[in-house]
Amino acid sequence: MRFTGARLRPEPRGCAAGDLMRPTRQFLFAHPAHFLALGFGSGLAAIAPGTWGTLAAFPLYFLLSAAGGAIYWFATGLALLAGIWICGKTGRALGVADHGGIVWDEIAAFLLVLPFAPPTWWGYLLAFLLFRLFDIWKPFPIAWCDGHLKGGFGVMFDDVLAAGYSLLCLWGVSQWL
Repeated sequence: MRFTGARLRPEPRGCAAGDLMRPTRQFLFAHPAHFLALGFGSGLAAIAPGTWGTLAAFPLYFLLSAAGGAIYWFATGLALLAGIWICGKTGRALGVADHGGIVWDEIAAFLLVLPFAPPTWWGYLLAFLLFRLFDIWKPFPIAWCDGHLKGGFGVMFDDVLAAGYSLLCLWGVSQWL
């Protein structure tokens, strides 16, 4: 793929028909929305970009939680709402609405989960594994929403649902312990 202007263009030759456009570092820095949507660069990972994007939420969580509850929840809400535009804009530029490299949805939705994880290494690991499980597995209605809701809203909403399933499981674990 070749980056020209604000869009990725297929190479004239040598690009397999099934190749997905892969964003480059140049694309990452071409627009602030791309930088955020690609998770500060974590979405450029060749393998499991969603997992790397989810991990990128940890520094944000610790930074924002140190600022206090009201600031944390305001910033998380802003990240979720702005994510509709951020993911939509970057998806249009990539030509794929829910491109695998777009990981802002994982980052913002995982910020909903982390405050409810037990504040230990195993609690954060459990929250991470549950969120990734539901984000990948997509039980009903996540898969339906992923297939039917379009644009930036659709990209964000299925991850918010995965966060909801994760929260239910964390609550169940807290009742069991």
